[in-house]
Amino acid sequence: MLRALAALLLFALTLPAADVFEQQRRLGRGLNLGNSLEAPKGATWGRPIAEEDFPRIKAAGFSSVRIPVRWSDYAAKDAPYAIDPAFAAKVEALVRSALKAELQVVLNVHHFDELDQDPVGQRPRFAAIWKQLATRFAGFPDALQFELSNEPHGKHTAAEWNANLLVALRELRPQHPERAVHVGSVQWNQIAMLKELQLPKEDRHLIAHIHYYSPFHFTHKNASWVKGSKEWKDGDTWDGTEAEQAAIRKDFEVARAWAKAEGRPIFLGEFGACSTNPNLPARVRWTRFVRDTAEASGFTWAYWEYQAGFGVWDPKAKAWRPELLEALVGK
Repeated sequence: MLRALAALLLFALTLPAADVFEQQRRLGRGLNLGNSLEAPKGATWGRPIAEEDFPRIKAAGFSSVRIPVRWSDYAAKDAPYAIDPAFAAKVEALVRSALKAELQVVLNVHHFDELDQDPVGQRPRFAAIWKQLATRFAGFPDALQFELSNEPHGKHTAAEWNANLLVALRELRPQHPERAVHVGSVQWNQIAMLKELQLPKEDRHLIAHIHYYSPFHFTHKNASWVKGSKEWKDGDTWDGTEAEQAAIRKDFEVARAWAKAEGRPIFLGEFGACSTNPNLPARVRWTRFVRDTAEASGFTWAYWEYQAGFGVWDPKAKAWRPELLEALVGK
C-alpha cells in the first residue's frame, strides 16, 4: 500500500503543468490578501494574515488568493541581495496554508518602489529577488502562480518594463518552465497600456494581468492616500445607468480584444470600491457589475481586498459583509 501511494505521489509530481488557459480558469473568483505583507518593513497595516483565513475564504466560495508581498524591504541593498530568511519562511508558510486549503495562489512582488524610480539601476536586484523566489518555490504544484511586479509606474516606462520582465523570466524559467506567470502593463496595470506590453512570443505560460478602479472618483472617494480625494465634488454614487455600464463594457472590450489578438488569457487582479465612500449600495452595485462583466469577458478575478479598507470580511465583527460577499460570489 505504501509503495502504491508513493508511486501515485511521484506520478502527480511529474505531471506536466496545465495549459495556461486552464491555469487561468482555475483561479476563478479570488480575494487579495492586501494590507499585510506589502506593508513597509516594521509597519502594521491592520490584522495580519493567519492560517485560519484560508479555509474561511475557501468555504465562502472563493477559488484563489493573491498574496501581495513587499520583498524589496527584506532584500539586502547589495549583491547578492539576499532575502531575510525568516521573512521568506513566513511567506512560504502562508502559501502552503493556502494550498492546503485547496486555494490557487498568485504570489507577487509588490511595492518595489525603488524599481519604479530606477528601473535600470535596480534591475540586478529585481533579478536576484526572482532568482531566490524561483529556488524557494521550486517543486510547488502549479496551483501556485507568480506575478512579476505589481503596477509598474513612475519612471518604469513601457520600454524599461519590457526589458525587466524578460530579466525576471530568465531567472524563473529554468526551474519553472511551465508555471503560470502574470505580467501586467505599465501605469498601474491599466487596460489602455496593454498595447505597449511586449511578451515573449515563445513563452505560452503567461497570463496578462489588469487592474480596474474606474470611475476613480467613485472607487477612491475620500481615500486618505489619494491627494485631494476628500474635496472631489463628484463620485458619490454609481447608479448603474446605461452610460455607466457602457463605459465599463468598453474598457473590458479593449482588454478582451487584446487578449484574443495575442492569444493570452486575462486575470483581473484587482478591482474594488473603498469603504471611505459611504455609499454601500452603490459600491455593491459597481462590484457586482464589474464581476459580471469580467466573467462575461472570460476573465477570472481577485477582488481588492479581504479585510481592510475595501474588505469583504469584517475582522472586528469576525463576519463577512453580506452585501459585498453576495455581489462577489452570489448567483
